[in-house]
Amino acid sequence: MPDQISQWVEQDYTSLGTDGFGLSDTRDAVRRYFHVDAESIVVAALDQLARAGAIAPETVVQARDRYGRQG
Repeated sequence: MPDQISQWVEQDYTSLGTDGFGLSDTRDAVRRYFHVDAESIVVAALDQLARAGAIAPETVVQARDRYGRQG
């Protein structure tokens, strides 16, 4: 549902959320799987800041390396 409103949001938009369980044995694991754990949210926020030119792209790379998140 959050992606359905993105076309009306003028700023850069990144939706966070999951569509169900069953892919992991714990809540922490399912949050990590869907990239909605704290570390993934940090990387997503930094990525948006880099796209806006507010921070260097290298900062995103460093965060991905630190938190083990791809893409």
